[in-house]
Amino acid sequence: MNWLKELVDYGIIGVLVILSVISLAIFIERLLFIRKINIADYREDRHTLEIHATRRLSIIATIGSNAPYIGLLGTVLGIMLTFYTIGVDGYVDGAKIMVGLALALKATAIGLFVAIPSVVFYNYLVRKVRVVLLEWDKEYGRERI
Repeated sequence: MNWLKELVDYGIIGVLVILSVISLAIFIERLLFIRKINIADYREDRHTLEIHATRRLSIIATIGSNAPYIGLLGTVLGIMLTFYTIGVDGYVDGAKIMVGLALALKATAIGLFVAIPSVVFYNYLVRKVRVVLLEWDKEYGRERI
């Protein structure tokens, strides 16, 4: 059952680390893109401006909404490992139980650590996009929706 510990340690937590890097990279790229948008380049087409400004935001939202579930999966696997250890040993060894529970809690914490900033990134970028679109509406006096 040592493979389960490795799965949680390297599999679940590894996936969460990769997701956090993806979320941060997209956030930085989108922030830089939105900051350099010149609404005059889109004077005839608000829809294209909106499409370009919101590109890849759904990835950040998906990471933010699913990272807690991936952490929860690690929690469930860690608790399964703990119960398995108790069942195999036939007695309660506090040290082995604590290792399994700590592993479970670590997965949960990392899942939340990935999700919370991703949701903040998403909300921040959505606000920036709204401001750009409102500036377009103000500048060109028409809204094509």
